[in-house]
Amino acid sequence: MTGPGTLISDLRQLPRRVSVRMRLTLLYGSLFFFAGVLLMVVTYVFVGQSFSAVLPPGETLEYRSFDPGSGIMTKKVAVDDIRHIMLAQLVKRMLFALGGVGVLALFLGYVVADRALAPLQNITSAARRLSESTLHERIALEGPEDEIKELADTFDAMLERLGDAFDSQRRFVGNASHELRTPLAINRTLLEVALTDPEVSPDLLTVGKTLLANNARHERLIEGLLLLARSERELTTHTVVDLKDVTETVLDSMRKRADGNPLEVTLHTELTSAVTAGDPVLLEHLVANLVENAFKHNVEEGEVYVRTGELDGFAACQVENTGPTIPAYEVDRLFEPFRRLNNDRIESAKGAGLGLSIVRSVVTAHRGTVLANPRPGGGLIITVRLPLQQ
Repeated sequence: MTGPGTLISDLRQLPRRVSVRMRLTLLYGSLFFFAGVLLMVVTYVFVGQSFSAVLPPGETLEYRSFDPGSGIMTKKVAVDDIRHIMLAQLVKRMLFALGGVGVLALFLGYVVADRALAPLQNITSAARRLSESTLHERIALEGPEDEIKELADTFDAMLERLGDAFDSQRRFVGNASHELRTPLAINRTLLEVALTDPEVSPDLLTVGKTLLANNARHERLIEGLLLLARSERELTTHTVVDLKDVTETVLDSMRKRADGNPLEVTLHTELTSAVTAGDPVLLEHLVANLVENAFKHNVEEGEVYVRTGELDGFAACQVENTGPTIPAYEVDRLFEPFRRLNNDRIESAKGAGLGLSIVRSVVTAHRGTVLANPRPGGGLIITVRLPLQQ
């Protein structure tokens, strides 16, 4: 016979896939079964002792019975035989009762465990709903001041701190957007005005153009950082968007720009409808960064393939380009901010090194996935998959 300590130890070894509710139910049922068995043993011993006290062992009893054929008959029965028969019947009935009450105990244990875990279920539901747009919600658990109430109050306090942190971040991004853009815009205006002077010397003209290009790179860097910060926050806009339309808009915009195809790269498109839901502006930046990277990080007379459509139940956008050979172990590092091939972190004319970082952040905010693979012969194949909107 095992004790309750052994039962509890065994229950702790159950597979992790068994829920806490089921483990508590099994624990309650096991404890009840152990108590029932113990009660049966005690009852068996007490009944046996009581019977022996009334009818001493070794004696016989005489009783008369009527038989129609032979009349009244006198029979003798050993007390020990009666005792064994009674105790055997008692054990059978107690086992039957223990089984029935045990099933009832398991049911009641499940109900009790469910009621006891209800506050924890509320906390779990709140954690699953947790996002930047729902930080104002609180569990506000009512009831006795026990451990579960303390846990719920602690969780509410954590939500309060998270809400304050997100509000602070939003204010910081807004202030940084204004404070960083304004001086660069002033510098650009002053340089452009100075360069329009017909009497400016050639040396000053060269320096001015260099400063203007440097100012433009800093503006792109700041825009990329602010966009990266925005894309890492919870989405506040959920609009039905067709990736085909977004891609066509991006490609049309690039065709209108003089520097859209500096390497004379050939563009191939395979665009079919792929409807998702999210922020149209962020999705446009996502596609634009993929396509611009494919053009910039290419070779002379290279090729770029842009595809949209439904893939494995997802809305997908795939951009493939020719280019330098990329080792497979370097691909994941390209999604880190300011990361380029050969560990080159210095800003170049090709960009600030934030393009793929922004892509990954936008995809994560839209609950999608992005996969990059080296292309045979050089270049990359980047596939973005977003939840499909029917």
